[in-house]
Amino acid sequence: MSRIGRSPIAIPAGVEVTVADGNVITVKGPKGTLTKTLHPDMAIAVEGSEITVTRPSEQKEHRSLHGLTRTLIANMVEGVTNGYKKTLVINGVGYRAQKQGKQLIMNLGYSHQVIMDEVPGITIDVPSPNNIVISGIDKQLVGQFAADVRKKRPPEPYLGKGIRYSDEVIRRKVGKTGSK
Repeated sequence: MSRIGRSPIAIPAGVEVTVADGNVITVKGPKGTLTKTLHPDMAIAVEGSEITVTRPSEQKEHRSLHGLTRTLIANMVEGVTNGYKKTLVINGVGYRAQKQGKQLIMNLGYSHQVIMDEVPGITIDVPSPNNIVISGIDKQLVGQFAADVRKKRPPEPYLGKGIRYSDEVIRRKVGKTGSK
């Protein structure tokens, strides 16, 4: 039995969970509403203030989907109650970001500015020119947008210039040692 899939998900106060036909799950909370269609083989039951996920058989596919389904539902519940946030740090001389309206405008050492539009479902905040905070209720959407921003100038190992996550550690290289 999957250790993750077996544990029930607690539903906090103020959160409504409904499961429709075809395993369409809707989670409503103080921060918003999320809807996701999950695999039809998994059995999702809402009993009181908990959600349980069970699998129909011990096939490899069902064992794989068991923990995944439970984690997706738990992430939805967490998202509508607390939300998700990713913080990016920009390192480099002249590298900076600013927000104009619904656009994130970054100077990343290219001959042009890099402009990214805010995606529906997430909010971008630039508290300082070297920090970008991406937040929202959908964990996958927040993580994907943060990865897309980071991809515009990934950190390099010699000087550490580029965009990195705030908790990311860049392994630095020494570089050339010069002639003897």
